[in-house]
Amino acid sequence: AALQKLRGTSDLSAELEEMLAEQAAVKGQRAKNPWELFQNPALRWQLLSIVVLSSAMQLCGNDSMYSYAAYVFQEAGIPQDKIPYVVIGTGSCELITSVTCNMIIDYAGRRPLLLGGYTFMAGWAIVFMVALSQQTQISWMPYLSMACIFAYILSFGIGPAGVTGVLPTEVFDQMSRPAAYMICGSLLWFNLFLVGTAFPFIVKSLAHFCYIPFLVVCVCTALYVWFFLPETKGKSFLEISEEFRKRNFKTKTRAGFYKGPEEIKTTSL
Repeated sequence: AALQKLRGTSDLSAELEEMLAEQAAVKGQRAKNPWELFQNPALRWQLLSIVVLSSAMQLCGNDSMYSYAAYVFQEAGIPQDKIPYVVIGTGSCELITSVTCNMIIDYAGRRPLLLGGYTFMAGWAIVFMVALSQQTQISWMPYLSMACIFAYILSFGIGPAGVTGVLPTEVFDQMSRPAAYMICGSLLWFNLFLVGTAFPFIVKSLAHFCYIPFLVVCVCTALYVWFFLPETKGKSFLEISEEFRKRNFKTKTRAGFYKGPEEIKTTSL
């Protein structure tokens, strides 16, 4: 009854079947703590995926972009008393794109949104650094810098901001999800502290090219998503688990084929 009210439809047979299958798969198990996730080889790639993506959420430099916003808007000629409202506008853009991402995530897929978000952020980081370095020489460069700030934040909102939070639900079972979210939350706050502490020193050392570390994070994260993160759109939890199981336990044979743990045990016998 609760699901029917939530979904707005009475045809829930497929969803109920998936929920019951997942319930049967974890029957007799207890809820895991975070340390057990690190010790479980069957969750190696799932855990690595949420560690990479949760860390990249803060290490990509999106929050640091707000630090530059007031300076860039001032150089673009925006009156001093109007700058706080423009900065609020950048935050509103992130909110709007995050909501939009949640609306289109089931149509576009998780991997394309993540890959596109980090790829565009890497491109805008390059343009932003070039614009900052030429801001005093070319009159229209402050406007390009301002456009880069909005584009960077929009790219973050439409991809990483909207997708990263749902992944632990899709790649971990019911017994592991609470611990997975604890790890994600801890990484988010730790990396936010790390970036907030290190960013002034990065600016002092690299000046206009301070976004090079964030550029590296965006590129590396995009490569990880491209090569290692499976698409979860339209798949049941058991199907997603099977994809990760193959990756967690694959062992290469002499013939060049990969075998799972059961096949390896049978071959050995």
